[in-house]
Amino acid sequence: MTSSDVPDNRWSDLERPPLNVSALRRALVRPGSLWTSLDVVATTGSTNSDLAGRAAELDEGAVLVAEEQSAGRGRLDRQWSAPARSGLFLSVLLRPGPEVPLQLWGWLPLLTGVAVATGLSRAAGVDTALKWPNDLLVTVGGTERKAGGILAERAGDDAVVVGMGLNVSLREDELPVPTAGSLALAGAVSTDRDPLLRAVLRSLEQWYGDWRAAGGDPRDSRLQEAYTAGCATLGRKVRAELPGDTELVGEAVAVDGDGRLVVAGEDGMQAVGAGDIVHLRPV
Repeated sequence: MTSSDVPDNRWSDLERPPLNVSALRRALVRPGSLWTSLDVVATTGSTNSDLAGRAAELDEGAVLVAEEQSAGRGRLDRQWSAPARSGLFLSVLLRPGPEVPLQLWGWLPLLTGVAVATGLSRAAGVDTALKWPNDLLVTVGGTERKAGGILAERAGDDAVVVGMGLNVSLREDELPVPTAGSLALAGAVSTDRDPLLRAVLRSLEQWYGDWRAAGGDPRDSRLQEAYTAGCATLGRKVRAELPGDTELVGEAVAVDGDGRLVVAGEDGMQAVGAGDIVHLRPV
């Protein structure tokens, strides 16, 4: 049998082994933990869609991981794709209420960004910057590139599904666009997805727990301070493309208490929410 006759199975790329589900469950699903279940599927369309569809029957802290996504989505239904086992593609189910007022739930994608950046700094030795509102940036050859993204979606009245996709081992010739990046290309000390996933989920558990204990207050939980410190958008001139073919050009100066980006433009300060932005580009 030649190599071309070998079926594509979970061990077909020895440089990209499958996740160790039992070890991940032992490490993360334990008494007192936020994480109540963890499942890994070989392939699916979208972990966000799958988890949202089962939200009513699942406890908070359910985690769904896919080795490959065929219809991964970013904000505004933009597509996200990568080779099997080349990254981390997962969604988690959260129920912030009643401790956190509904108007503060918009902080969840920003909180997840801070948690992912914190976890990757520890486990991969890579500095990850945050592009408001939901992109994860790494530096490759002195240039910022997008290595991941976050998408938070309501699931019924009381739940939010937060999904994240992160390029881990993608090589240059595998990138979907030249502006994309990966942890490997950024010089990560490890591209072993098991410890990376553990680090990300433990970091998310800590940040989410502190935020909820503070009633969702971004200042008391130190979330606003941490996001501001890691946000690459701040201090730069940006062009925000808004619905209705309008745009706002100015310097991104702050993230306010509701998680909105404050832009200093010709007409003064204006705060824009993630739901109001079609594109946010540097000028």
